[in-house]
Amino acid sequence: MKSLNDSELQIMEYLWKLKKAFLKEIVDQFPDPKPAYTTISTLVKRMCDKEYIGFKKYGRDKHYFPILEKKNYFSSKLKTMVNDFFNNSNTQFASFFTKNSNMSLNELEELQKLINQEILKKKND
Repeated sequence: MKSLNDSELQIMEYLWKLKKAFLKEIVDQFPDPKPAYTTISTLVKRMCDKEYIGFKKYGRDKHYFPILEKKNYFSSKLKTMVNDFFNNSNTQFASFFTKNSNMSLNELEELQKLINQEILKKKND
């Protein structure tokens, strides 16, 4: 899966949040000063060509929706990061993450619960 550039990722974040939107609604999501309508239009068209975004046409207007799923995109990005920086070892990544992210005791305990739940699932499969 190709990586989204910063502008594409910003648009995808808005579409993931909105689920469906006309171009004006996407542009309205940007903070002031908003980018030019034509700039966003060009980016959205390219993203449609790449099949990250789809649309349904209503007369002259297009109602856009994400084709690329957020979970799948970030899962792919995480796999690439684990492969590139942690020798394809999830254990090395988890160790780095827990030691270097300044997690609170409460957050670590929540993480431990999630891990224990996943262990139980794997044992029951």
